[in-house]
Amino acid sequence: MFYLFRYRKWEGKMEFLLQIINGLQIGSIYALVSLGYTMVYGIAQLINFAHGDIIMIGAYTSLFSIPLFTSMGLPIWTTVIPAIIICAVIGCLAERIAYRPLRNSPRISNLITAIGVSLFIENVFMKVFTPNTRSFPKIFNQAPITFGNGINISFGAAITILTTVILSVGLQLFMKKTKYGKAMIATSQDYAASELVGINVDRTVQLTFAIGSGLAAVGSVLYVSAYPQIQPLMGSMLGIKAFIAAVLGGIGILPGAVLGGFILGIVESLTRAYLSSQLADAFVFSILIIVLLFKPTGILGKNVKEKV
Repeated sequence: MFYLFRYRKWEGKMEFLLQIINGLQIGSIYALVSLGYTMVYGIAQLINFAHGDIIMIGAYTSLFSIPLFTSMGLPIWTTVIPAIIICAVIGCLAERIAYRPLRNSPRISNLITAIGVSLFIENVFMKVFTPNTRSFPKIFNQAPITFGNGINISFGAAITILTTVILSVGLQLFMKKTKYGKAMIATSQDYAASELVGINVDRTVQLTFAIGSGLAAVGSVLYVSAYPQIQPLMGSMLGIKAFIAAVLGGIGILPGAVLGGFILGIVESLTRAYLSSQLADAFVFSILIIVLLFKPTGILGKNVKEKV
């Protein structure tokens, strides 16, 4: 009886650890998408609700690139390259056509425009590709990674978490160490002063959209590696959750986006495993309500007093 108790206790710990890993996997995807949200908001002061649909565009681009890349003998995951290119181009076009003309307009105008762009993209894809769900081939065929004491982590989960950490650190270094990154920081603080010192604000904002959309493309490929199905509305809920992650960590703060994504993924995974899969989304949205009530600036955000 004693050994049976110890075995069940050990089994429970392993199950909990696996759920944490699952949470980190989906949380890594939220973090990548959230980085795009937080960059655009921090620099352009715009909540780009069409960002979730960029994920969908990346997934479709990757799917349609598979025949070409496999005929060249390349693995399926390399289709992330055309996905990044197409998503970056779409992000730049959206900024140039829809958002730039309204840059000095009230924020509500930008918000409504972002929702309009999102609905436009979704309906175009439903018209062209139909609303039907398409299956996605398995991206990673490698065996699970085994650690001591019999802990197995899927190769896809390990790659997803590692990719997110590398890209997050790389983006942080890019912002602090490069000329373009410093131009983004300066632009986020004051458009007029940035132009006075020779910064091309339009190009800087467009670069922000391109980088954010490229990160969303990477997130889309990692997402379909875990959930191998795509359809035109797939980015809607994923984008909303990534936005919640950005608010949770502190929108406009890059490390906050990553932290918020990880926390959100873990909460969602544990809720599905130990409470109810139907309550997972409810817990996610309740987190948003709690954060807005008690710490609107997010975990890493700071309260800033504004003169009226």
